Amino acid sequence: MNNPLIRLFRSKFYTAILLLLTVMVIGILGFRFMSGYSWVDALYMTVITITTVGFGEVHPLDDTAKIFTVFLILASVIIVAFAISVITEYILSKNNIEELKQKKMQKKIDAMSNHIIICGYGRNGKQAAQKLLAYKKPFVIIERNKPVIDKYQQDNMPFVFGNANEDEVLLKAGVDRANTLISALPNDADNLFVVLSARQINKEMCIISRASQETSYNKLKLAGANNVILPDRIGGDHMASLVVVPDLIEFIDNLSIIGEGNINIEEIAVEQLYNIETVKTIRDLDLRKKTGCTIIGYKSNQGEYIVNPEASTALVENSKIIVLGRPEQIQKLNSVYNIQV
Repeated sequence: MNNPLIRLFRSKFYTAILLLLTVMVIGILGFRFMSGYSWVDALYMTVITITTVGFGEVHPLDDTAKIFTVFLILASVIIVAFAISVITEYILSKNNIEELKQKKMQKKIDAMSNHIIICGYGRNGKQAAQKLLAYKKPFVIIERNKPVIDKYQQDNMPFVFGNANEDEVLLKAGVDRANTLISALPNDADNLFVVLSARQINKEMCIISRASQETSYNKLKLAGANNVILPDRIGGDHMASLVVVPDLIEFIDNLSIIGEGNINIEEIAVEQLYNIETVKTIRDLDLRKKTGCTIIGYKSNQGEYIVNPEASTALVENSKIIVLGRPEQIQKLNSVYNIQV
């Protein structure tokens, strides 16, 4: 609805209607009071004059009325021609407007790199998109249901229309330049095909796939998926945990995002925090004092995870820390260290 082309067309359309109505009113009033026609005859004369059908006048016109009719014809010819051009433009360019919108969106996608691709905008795809929006990560959604695209497409949520199983569609989404692909299709066979296709095109990207059946887990891993998520298993485990440790699970749930921008847990590469030429420890960094955030986890450059690391832990190159804090503390951390999220 906010497309400039649509706004321009509406403006021209309303202008044409207003001009036609103005000419009609002037014609009716002119014939009514200058020639003494009845209201019906004045309407009739105005219509046949504007449309130039060539019918004769109801009563002979005097010189004044003839001059008025000449100017009415000249004005109406211009205005009717303008109105016809606007209507014709609408008929011919209705599809073109959609094509221009798609070209504009595709141009934006073509400029992306190291972005995320979400295949399928169902329940899992929507959740992934909301999380990525909150973290301000660039992403593209592949969806084959056109009504879904028309309903949800916006500037910060670019869509590619098509089947994610097709290499051409994946390439339109920039799979060769993407950093991560999330295959959230409802059918395991479709997810398997997407993983195979994406892995062939981009050997380096991280691929995360959804799976409905446990038997699909190993197949998706063999096809090239780095991670395979079983939503049903996670859901069942989550519900059982709410029985065993309800307060803990509720607390962990609150570590996610409650509304846009309310991020309270973040993963940060140590290179973003200080010059790694001189190795610092967690104590040296002193994030708690500077930002209020607490370091709750550490990932070494060998990929090993340490929960609640010691203050003496060295923050070496290619390692990461996981920090916990209130949203305003996370924002302060990003601001102090100029971290781009």
